[in-house]
Amino acid sequence: MTSHALHWLRAARLAAALAGAALLCTGCAVVAVADAAVTVGAVAVKTTAKAAGAVVGAVIPD
Repeated sequence: MTSHALHWLRAARLAAALAGAALLCTGCAVVAVADAAVTVGAVAVKTTAKAAGAVVGAVIPD
């Protein structure tokens, strides 16, 4: 192979490696966003349940 062909082969390998790394990072970002959404949903449900419990506790006498 000529040095010109080796240069392009190295460049292609580097581009493939960078593209693979970008795809992996994108996957991690998707998981992080999904995890954050689930956490927000869980906190909202927990807060609503606490508020409902407080209302029931205030309305129903002991």
